[in-house]
Amino acid sequence: MVTARISVEASEPYIAAIAAADDLLGRLRTERAFVGSVAIAAWLGRRVDGGSVDVLVALTPEGRSQVPMMASNRGFIVDRDELDATEELDLIPLRIAVGEELVKIHVLIASNALYGNMVRDAVEVPCGEVTIRVIAPEDLALLLTVAEDEGSTLVRDELIHHAGATFQLDRFNQKLTSIGLAGKTVNR
Repeated sequence: MVTARISVEASEPYIAAIAAADDLLGRLRTERAFVGSVAIAAWLGRRVDGGSVDVLVALTPEGRSQVPMMASNRGFIVDRDELDATEELDLIPLRIAVGEELVKIHVLIASNALYGNMVRDAVEVPCGEVTIRVIAPEDLALLLTVAEDEGSTLVRDELIHHAGATFQLDRFNQKLTSIGLAGKTVNR
């Protein structure tokens, strides 16, 4: 089901990069959800026109090796040294050239139940000519809380305020408590 009230607005190179990443991961039959600037754009009505495109993916160990192989065959730039350096981080770094722009794409492996649930609970939103999935606002707020920097906290607070009654504060606080961050819960 597409959530009609939100969408991802982005510059043309970023729309193309988001669509290419989603298509690549879809061809691998993965469950996935965009996080970071794409999710922030969706939930706060911002525009993606810089930085990296981050997508959280539920992958098997075999799938981890398939992503860069298939990506290199579909026009993505795969740097083997970067790939080796990030293996323990559960990160697959990719790039794609769109016109004159080189867009970084970070495929983040959902390596635990918390991240797996974020992928499962993601919602569909339009982005250009395609429909993608972004993490729920409560999950985005959780990631922003864990980042523990002032900028992320400000964006989290804006997200909670902007989402209003649709933001499930109890769900957010329950997740924080379940991962040992009860001291970071938020009151309305």
